[in-house]
Amino acid sequence: MTTVNKIEKALTSAQGLASQLKTFSMDTNDQQAKQTFKQLAQTAENIAQMLQSRFDFVKSEEPQYRE
Repeated sequence: MTTVNKIEKALTSAQGLASQLKTFSMDTNDQQAKQTFKQLAQTAENIAQMLQSRFDFVKSEEPQYRE
C-alpha cells in the first residue's frame, strides 16, 4: 500500500469517526455526553482537514499522481 493510499484510508476513517460522533451527540439526552461527543467530533474533523491537506500535497508533489 502506497503512502497516498494510507493517507486516503486514514482520511476516510477520520471523516467516518466524525460522523459517528456527531450522531452519538444527537442520540443522547445527557448534556455532558453530548458536549463530549461534539468536542470529539470537532477534533476528528480537524484531523481529517490535516490529512486532506497532506493528501493534496502528496498528490501534487509526486509525479505519478500529476494529471
